[in-house]
Amino acid sequence: MVTGAAGGLGHAIAVALHADGWQVLLTDLDAEAVAAVAGPLGGWSRPLDVRDEAACAAVAAEAATRAGGLGLWVNNAGLLVTGPSWSHDAATRRRVVEVNTLGAMNGTLAALAVMRGQGVGHVLNVVSLAGLVAPPGETVYAASKHALLAFSLGTLADLRLAGHRDVHVSCLCPDGIWTPMLHDRLDDPGAVASFTGTLLSPQRVAHRAARLARRPRPVVALPRWRGAQVRLLDALPGLALRLAPLVRAAGRAGQRRQRRRIGGT
Repeated sequence: MVTGAAGGLGHAIAVALHADGWQVLLTDLDAEAVAAVAGPLGGWSRPLDVRDEAACAAVAAEAATRAGGLGLWVNNAGLLVTGPSWSHDAATRRRVVEVNTLGAMNGTLAALAVMRGQGVGHVLNVVSLAGLVAPPGETVYAASKHALLAFSLGTLADLRLAGHRDVHVSCLCPDGIWTPMLHDRLDDPGAVASFTGTLLSPQRVAHRAARLARRPRPVVALPRWRGAQVRLLDALPGLALRLAPLVRAAGRAGQRRQRRRIGGT
């Protein structure tokens, strides 16, 4: 089960999982778009607003009934907003948290309600490197992803303490991905942090997600060296603050490189 699967990373993850032999259920707010991409994968689709707790529970139950069990639930649906935290109104901040954090919580708990009964299963939450560090310009987004990381790791610990050894929760934390989420951010000064590394293709991230589905781990950063880099900055917040101007400069250079790469000016 993959949320936010009508395009971008969600669709790529569904393709990779299907290639690995999974029977896939794709969900998205856009019912027509997700149905169109589910067909070639031999899968089925449902419209889903991840903010709706009851709808998530219904999809999890239907998936388990239809497939004879629920093996994997991927929380991929998400929103990116950029700019200083004070530049967003309350409705925008609330929507980001409702989708990125509460939506993933809804999906996780809906899946776990089935998986705990089965005694086996795996929830894979697509977090971000922004869940490991506080990138300038993506503050609200990063806050939502930090919360998701904490929720995921705490839930995994709760499962183990409750005796569920074969029910897993994993977090995939990729660097910036060249998907529609970033396509219109090449001139956005608030998005520079996403361009400080080499942008990942959706297929590369999806391949790692499929590997993680086969071999669960609590947290996986992609690429690994970037995970180590941002964890160091998170551990040394004073250094991170001093390096903020360099991060901004590196991100602007990355935006220019990507613009040239796609044939822009």
